[in-house]
Amino acid sequence: MRLEINCEDRLGITQDVIEILSDYHIDLRGIEINAMGKIFLDFPTIEFTDFQVLMQKLRRVNGITDVKTTPFMPIQRERNQLRALLQTLPDPVVSIDTQGKIILFNDAVIRGLELSAEEVLQTHIDDVITGFNFTKWLEGREIYPQTQRVKFLEQDYIADLLPVDVPDSDKTILAGAVVMLKSEVRLGQQISVFHRASSNSFSSFDANSSAMKKVIREAKRMSELDGNILITGETGTGKEQIAKACHDNSRRSEGEFVSLNCASIPDDVAETELFGYAPGAFTNAEGKAGLFEQAAGGTILFDEVSEMSPQLQAKLLRVLEYGTYHQVGDSRVKSIDCRIICTTCRDLADCVDDGTFREDLYYRLNVLSLVVPSLRERKADILPLTNRILLQHSKKLGIQIPKLSKSCVEYLQGYPWPGNIRQLKNALYRAISLMDGNEITKDAIQVPSCSATVTYIDENFDGTLEQEVKKFERDMLKRLYPSYPSTRQLAKKLGLSHTAIANKLREYGINKSTVKY
Repeated sequence: MRLEINCEDRLGITQDVIEILSDYHIDLRGIEINAMGKIFLDFPTIEFTDFQVLMQKLRRVNGITDVKTTPFMPIQRERNQLRALLQTLPDPVVSIDTQGKIILFNDAVIRGLELSAEEVLQTHIDDVITGFNFTKWLEGREIYPQTQRVKFLEQDYIADLLPVDVPDSDKTILAGAVVMLKSEVRLGQQISVFHRASSNSFSSFDANSSAMKKVIREAKRMSELDGNILITGETGTGKEQIAKACHDNSRRSEGEFVSLNCASIPDDVAETELFGYAPGAFTNAEGKAGLFEQAAGGTILFDEVSEMSPQLQAKLLRVLEYGTYHQVGDSRVKSIDCRIICTTCRDLADCVDDGTFREDLYYRLNVLSLVVPSLRERKADILPLTNRILLQHSKKLGIQIPKLSKSCVEYLQGYPWPGNIRQLKNALYRAISLMDGNEITKDAIQVPSCSATVTYIDENFDGTLEQEVKKFERDMLKRLYPSYPSTRQLAKKLGLSHTAIANKLREYGINKSTVKY
């Protein structure tokens, strides 16, 4: 069980928190304080009634403004994401201490040396990388970053040597170094990419808003890496298009881009789709290549990964951990060679918190992350998107591109678009298909109303004040949910914790299946 405590900067507040835990004989396994002054606690799960009393006690401490549960500690998030990022790098990377002993490395090092992890940790850097005296460099008076030509596995490599310094009062102390190797082949690949004409894979996106410009800028950088990408955003925001652009702009662009919709496929079908099956696995079966085999050298997209079943999550985690899989009906081991991109409309951290998504799989998939803004957060893009969509529809229908009336333009920019770009496309397609003349007016845009409704309570109403307040609260949450379809977004809008909002949505039965967009 982990708690996140928001508090003021007061001397002794941490001691007050620890004393409360001590009074309840709670075994504190970890405590962290981040740069913002938030306190994070990690302790074993306790009874729900004791937990309620504990939360009340903590909230009464002078200076504490909020207490809520959190799925993981900051250092756990940082450690796991850094480890996952390190493992996905295709080039050998090692970290050494001040004596030159290897203390951290990625899979590329093990594959090259053909040693076990335990054997690598007992090895000195000078024993595996020659052509440079690491011991002498680490013993030098002043150590600067540098690039050297070295030999690794009897082959020429370029080594970037980066000292690791730890701040200590008014000076820094050398803690070791990171050595990043790059082979001649990899350098050749990167030089070829550098001289290759720039890709237009992201040119189809309308990005006039600062929010979308930031996403495209980050997506371009991530596409050049090989780590897994998690793309989060509301329905209809174009997550799959960004995933395809990342593939087209990557070094895997010549490989296949295949996808699996996790929300619409049963487990038994998903397994054969992913892994394929060998000849004779089923009656009269000739054999079939799975998506992992089809995506060799390319990219596989897991669409709506938050809807993946627990069984499929476990199988995918095993594949990611070992980099291998078995076809149905075949005992031979096959290796995967593809990049994984996932999209989801839900906050996976919330899913981890709810227990519907595995925490270890979450860290594997969330190596590089993108959050696609909703259309209401990028209003500067609405008109360019509208013009592009009208151009596409006009070409298909073989008509002249229609004009937009002033009132229509104002309406398009003011509407919240809970269905985002997909809803905008559908609304414009209907308008252009049924329009008279060559102008689209406001009345031609048929979309559900998202404005607040005017309500009143009759003086002779039946019920109590509490019942009417709950009714008002339920109606308000039901109206806001389409525009803020995650607990974190809705909580931020209403100034409450996401746990409180989640409880209220659960109490009133409000979810994506009960709310009309």
